[in-house]
Amino acid sequence: MTQTLISSEKQEISIGFERPFCIIGERINPTGRKLLAAEMAEGDYSRVVSDAIAQVEAGATMLDVNAGIPMVDEPKILAECIQLVQNTVDVPLAIDSSIVAALEAGLSGYEGKPLVNSVTGEEERLEVVLPLVKKYNAAVVAISNDETGISEDPNVRYEVAKKIVERAEDFGIPRADVVVDPLIMPVGAINLAGKAALDLIRRLREELKVNTTCGASNISFGLPNRHGMNAAFLSMAVGAGMTSAIMNPLHSEEMSAIMGADVMMGTDP
Repeated sequence: MTQTLISSEKQEISIGFERPFCIIGERINPTGRKLLAAEMAEGDYSRVVSDAIAQVEAGATMLDVNAGIPMVDEPKILAECIQLVQNTVDVPLAIDSSIVAALEAGLSGYEGKPLVNSVTGEEERLEVVLPLVKKYNAAVVAISNDETGISEDPNVRYEVAKKIVERAEDFGIPRADVVVDPLIMPVGAINLAGKAALDLIRRLREELKVNTTCGASNISFGLPNRHGMNAAFLSMAVGAGMTSAIMNPLHSEEMSAIMGADVMMGTDP
């Protein structure tokens, strides 16, 4: 079965259908965190360090690192944060940016095989991100939207994912190194979003044979009892074939759901 190998200088992990669920800690991200954004912009990375440690201690398998702050030198800040987090914890990292120069800055100083977050299906984006992924022997998150935007039709999102996987292969990137994000819609806005997501995850596993990830909290956006909703979705997504998620490991309800799902799936003896 498909296995995506990701590594740091000190640790290698495998994302795969027969492996425990991969928890990608999301907290090193200044979006929506004004204090963290202000500190990072000033070169104060103390909260980045404490967030890295706390997430790994809570059970994160790897960490996502994002430095998307308006009006700053994002390549410099992202590269510095990647270096600092690598020196702080042993787990592998996802290098997260929409700016190609920032991705390259993070990749150039990375020790091991990272996960690039992310590439979308726009041809222009594929032509600049995929060569970087190949150059640095990385894996990549493929987000299922393209020039037409984000479709509510899961069949369209499947076809975009298929296109990205095939274009990656054109660049010499194996299918195992593409982790598809099928784009989870909020169930509070689209009543059948949960069912559509689970059907799409199954199809990506069975037909495209790729590993999958998502922003786990998207499913509950705008709803009360978000942790309970996220936990229900995550456990069902594991059963449908999802193999990783970008999420907050400090939320015990979601973590308990994943640990229970791993037992039910036979990946935690």
